[in-house]
Amino acid sequence: MNAIEIKNLTKSYKDFSLNDLTLSLPQGCIMSLVGENGAGKSTTIKLILDMVKRDRGTIFLLGKDNQENMRLTKEEIGVVLDDVGISECLTPVQVGNIMKYSFKNWNDKIYARYLNAFSLPETKKFKEFSRGMKMKLGIAVALSHNPKLLILDEATSGLDPVIRDEILDIFSEFTRDETHSILISSHIVSDLEKICDYIAFLHKGNLLLCEEKDALKEQYGIIRCTAEQLAALSPSAIYGTKQNAYGIEAVIKRNEVPPNINISPIDIEQLFVFMAKEACVK
Repeated sequence: MNAIEIKNLTKSYKDFSLNDLTLSLPQGCIMSLVGENGAGKSTTIKLILDMVKRDRGTIFLLGKDNQENMRLTKEEIGVVLDDVGISECLTPVQVGNIMKYSFKNWNDKIYARYLNAFSLPETKKFKEFSRGMKMKLGIAVALSHNPKLLILDEATSGLDPVIRDEILDIFSEFTRDETHSILISSHIVSDLEKICDYIAFLHKGNLLLCEEKDALKEQYGIIRCTAEQLAALSPSAIYGTKQNAYGIEAVIKRNEVPPNINISPIDIEQLFVFMAKEACVK
């Protein structure tokens, strides 16, 4: 079973459209939803959570239609949005007391363990928390009612590298149980590359690709060459180019380039930048 299955999802606003999005997140995996600001990441997550109504398409979460079963499905989903959504006057202890009446599977012991692991002061008001502390509390809540799926929108943005690394470790630990899955959106591609199994690239409301991370690295590489060397390659081998003072950088398809050419590995952030630029040109 797929944790998330989306087919032909479309949503139009006056100045933006999410166009015919189709993707699947296999159970037990982490998918990174990547794109620049305004690419459609938050719109996609709001549609998944049925916070806004879709124009067309279908969304299934843990095998259930999200519009027909969202009230039941929410028990199995942990959600952390960019705005954590906790009242500023509440302390972590008070938040826990409220959540135990909101979720049937709420676990006080797990919640206390996360508060301790995150070094969150139990009696300090939420409004006095730093952004990093607020995100940690949101994640503690999301993980404390035995969810099978985590959905996270920009949960690591604005955090310092040490805190981001801590949180990514927790997400990796969560999916060691193969019944657990994560969809996480961010524009910090380098962070997500560390933990994700699948990458979905959004650009201006369009899905450029959705692929296994390792398959992308095997399929694409980067070369540095002269204009003459580039012209000698088959046009179908070249995905994108960038010229600088030292020559040309080109993203290529490895299996279409002669073996005598030196191909360097490409990281996911480089690949996304090239793809986004090529999409703008087209």
